[in-house]
Amino acid sequence: MESLLRLREQIPPHVTLVAVSKTRPIEDLVEAYAAGQRDFGENRVQELLEKAPGLPADARMHHIGHLQTNKVKALLPAVYLIHGVDSERLLAEVGRRAVERGQDAEVLLQVHIAQEEQKFGWDGEELERELEAGLTGRYAGVRVRGLMGMATFTDDKAQIRREFRGLNGVFEQHRAAHGWDVLSMGMSGDWEIAVEEGSTLVRIGSAIFGGR
Repeated sequence: MESLLRLREQIPPHVTLVAVSKTRPIEDLVEAYAAGQRDFGENRVQELLEKAPGLPADARMHHIGHLQTNKVKALLPAVYLIHGVDSERLLAEVGRRAVERGQDAEVLLQVHIAQEEQKFGWDGEELERELEAGLTGRYAGVRVRGLMGMATFTDDKAQIRREFRGLNGVFEQHRAAHGWDVLSMGMSGDWEIAVEEGSTLVRIGSAIFGGR
């Protein structure tokens, strides 16, 4: 896990590193855990549920992909933080299922900041209106910790920086009022820019585990 150790030396201590372990065997996660890694990210609910029991209890599993409402009930017992809450319908379902379990589910609201249409997330202006209308206090059972966004997949670093800076602007505007403490942005190819633009959590896979 030399790559993991080198990466942790580069990332500021106030920024959480989530090791994106999708498609990797549980042995890779165990090795990363032994090297001190505690936060792991999975895109698929089934894969997260299969891997979570293979790690010690203090490992934190993050769901970072698109989440379907019919998978929420199964996910909640094993997940630490849900990054991709991209609609009010999903937020409501997470809250409903969390109330059934007698817990508060911790989530991030995913904002669409990229140019690609296939990426999920709230439209920025729509989210602003909903926040002003009390979105984060509308549903019992959910604790909104902050925001998540993915930049456009491009070599244009200026564009990536603009997208991250815009999301950080929304985060800073609302963080005090809502008690937010997590801004999840930045992956293997753009995490340095994300950290410079205010990210408190980066999601990195290939730079740790290598190509798939």
